[in-house]
Amino acid sequence: WQVAESGGGLVQPGGSLRLSCAASGFFLDNYAIGWFRQAPGKEREGLSCIQSPDDSAYYTDSVKGRFTVSRDNAKNTVYLQMNSLKPEDTAVYYCARGRNYRNFYCDLRADEYVDWGQGTQVTVSS
Repeated sequence: WQVAESGGGLVQPGGSLRLSCAASGFFLDNYAIGWFRQAPGKEREGLSCIQSPDDSAYYTDSVKGRFTVSRDNAKNTVYLQMNSLKPEDTAVYYCARGRNYRNFYCDLRADEYVDWGQGTQVTVSS
């Protein structure tokens, strides 16, 4: 089972990006999906998660109101729409699959997730 992130890049402050997390080997809608990021010299930070099967979403305070997580079951993909980007959002962004099947739960602790992607670089700079 694997997930793969895409959609990163260079964007100016105030701009937007949409990251994708595509799954292979399993159906994303059966598991919580978490989004994390790690900046150089910093610990991995949990940003958002979307739980299964009801798609309730949660966000850390630093991205609340700017980032939106969503799921497209037909494409077996979860998205992270990022708006009003700031230089401090610069990091490698990861998605990962939650451990448990359709359990109406997700949180932002990294140890609750397995099957991590390789990450996609997001750079916010003028």
